[in-house]
Amino acid sequence: MASRRLAYQFNQALRTRAALNAVQPAKRGFASPVGLPSRTQSTTLSNGLTIATEHNPYASTSTVGVYVDAGSRAETDKTNGTAHFLEHLAFKGTNKRTQGQLELEIENMGGHLNAYTSRENTVYYAKSFNADVPKAVDILADILQNSKLEASAIERERDVILREAEEVEKISEEVVFDHLHATAFQGQPLGRTILGPKENIQSIQRDDLVNYIKTNYLAEKTVLVGAGGIEHDTLVKLAEQNFGSLPSAPPSSAAAAVAAEQKRKPEFIGSEVRLRDDTIPTAHIALAVEGVSWNDDNYFTALLAQAIVGNWDRTMGNAGFLGSKLSSLVSHHNLANSFMSFSTSYSDTGLWGIYLVSENLTQLDDLVHFTLREWSRLSFSVTEAEVERAKAQLKASILLSLDGTTAVAEDIGRQIITTGRRLSAEDVERTIGQITAKDVMEFANLKLWDKELAISAYGSIEGLLDYQRITNDMSRNLA
Repeated sequence: MASRRLAYQFNQALRTRAALNAVQPAKRGFASPVGLPSRTQSTTLSNGLTIATEHNPYASTSTVGVYVDAGSRAETDKTNGTAHFLEHLAFKGTNKRTQGQLELEIENMGGHLNAYTSRENTVYYAKSFNADVPKAVDILADILQNSKLEASAIERERDVILREAEEVEKISEEVVFDHLHATAFQGQPLGRTILGPKENIQSIQRDDLVNYIKTNYLAEKTVLVGAGGIEHDTLVKLAEQNFGSLPSAPPSSAAAAVAAEQKRKPEFIGSEVRLRDDTIPTAHIALAVEGVSWNDDNYFTALLAQAIVGNWDRTMGNAGFLGSKLSSLVSHHNLANSFMSFSTSYSDTGLWGIYLVSENLTQLDDLVHFTLREWSRLSFSVTEAEVERAKAQLKASILLSLDGTTAVAEDIGRQIITTGRRLSAEDVERTIGQITAKDVMEFANLKLWDKELAISAYGSIEGLLDYQRITNDMSRNLA
C-alpha cells in the first residue's frame, strides 16, 4: 500500500497539486477559523492537533488524511531514510490489528489507504464511503500511534526499500534532482534524499523508528483533514476520540534541540555536480537558482515566471507552436528533446529553474546559453500578452485539478500545514490575476540577477561547458 512520491516535487503551472503542495513554515502557529474561506472550517484541539475540513453535502464519499510536518529533513545523516522506512511499515500491523486484518478491513469497506513521504512532510490518507469515515479515522490513528514495528517486518521492508532505491537510480529525472538538492544544499538536511543512502537502509533499527515517531509525530505538527461528505463537527469529535492523547511536545530537550537545528534556514550554495555516463544516449541537465518559500510574497509570481518560460516536449503535436519563447527557439534549432521549468518551494527556501533533456550532444552549450538568455529577458522584457497567457494556464490548472475529495483534501492539508490558512481556488485566482508584467520583472531582478547557480548534470554531458564558463555566460546574459 505504501507509495513514494517523487523525491523532487515539481510546482508546475499545469499541475495544481504541485503548485499548491505545501509544507510547514519555520515558525508554526495554526490559524483559527478566522480568516479562512467560509467553506473551509478549522478547529484546534487542546493538545495542538488541527482539524480542517471542506464539507460537500452532495458527496457520497470522503477522504480523510493525516498530514505530519516531518519528512526526511527531520533526520540526521545517521538516520536519513527513517521517515520513508517508517511509512513502509505503517501498514504492517499494529497493536490492535495484524497486517491481514488491516488489509481485510479496508477491503471490506471498499476503501483506499495510502501514504507518502516528502522532504518536509509525511502523509497518511484514506478514502471511503461517508458511513465508514469513523473506521477510516480509527485506522489512521491506529497506524500513527500503535504500529508494532516488528523486527521481521523491518527486515522484509529493508529488502523492499533497497529494491526501490535501485529502481529510483534508473530514473534519470530522480537522479538529477536528488543531486541538484545535494549540491544546492550540500551538507544540510534539505540536501539529503528521501530514501536515504544504501548503508542507512541496511542499518536502520527499530529504535531509530521509535525515536523518529516520538520526536516528530506530535499533535502540534499534525493536521487531520476531511473533504467530501464528512461534516466538520463529526470529524472534530472523531479527532478527540482518536487523537486526543497524541503528545504535543518531544519527549526530551535534546530532541527539541535537534528539531530546532534541522529547522535552521538552509544556505543555497552555487555549485555543480556531474555524473557522466556515455552509455546513456541523452544529456539530463538541471539549472537552478534559490527560489522562494511557501510563505514568500513572491510565491505566485515565481510560479507565473516559471509558466512564462514554460514546458516543452518535441513529441507533442503542437510542439513548434507553443507560446513560450524558449520553446519556439529550442524547437526551431532542435536543441533539446524536452524541457520543464520548475518552482519548488519549501518552508524557508526553494529552487527555481529548468530541467533540460537533449540528445543533440554537440549543442549543449547553445541549449544552456539560450536558456539563460531567456532567464535574463525576464528581468527587462516581459509582455503583458505572455503574462496573461501564463495566468490563464495557472488559473485553469488550479480549477481543473481540484476534482475529487482526495485532491481537495490534499490541497487543504498542505495549505493549512504551511500557512495556517487555506486559500480557496477563487482566492488563488484573484491573487494570480493581480500579478503584472512589472511584478514578474521585479521578481527576475530579485532572484536571477547576479545570483548563484546550482547545476546537476547526468548522462552524455561531455559537451556541457565547465561551471565557470556557464556562470560567466549567465553574467553576460544579465549584463
